[in-house]
Amino acid sequence: QVQLVESGGGLVQPGGSLRLSCAASRSTRNFRVMGWYRQAPGKQRELVADIPRNGRANYADSVKGRFTISRDNDKNMLYLQMNSLIPEDTAVYYCNSRDWVDRDYWGQGTQVTVSS
Repeated sequence: QVQLVESGGGLVQPGGSLRLSCAASRSTRNFRVMGWYRQAPGKQRELVADIPRNGRANYADSVKGRFTISRDNDKNMLYLQMNSLIPEDTAVYYCNSRDWVDRDYWGQGTQVTVSS
């Protein structure tokens, strides 16, 4: 079983920045793709960004130019740098990993609140 543990969420003012981290319990080289999803109250969970083991990152239109996803396979970590945050970014953010047989693993989530 894979464990994913997110950290770095919190309360930030509009225009501010946060960096989310996700620590994996085993080598991230085992994952074909890793990503960040978010779920706001009353809304469905949506993809924010994902990054394959080899290839280019993919972003939701709403975060392009503001968020950057990266993975460090030597440290078994996934990151999400979030800049120019807006209130609409408020949600619980989840780390996801998908292995080579398309099994999904999820973290417990970390709350991000953007408010003045």
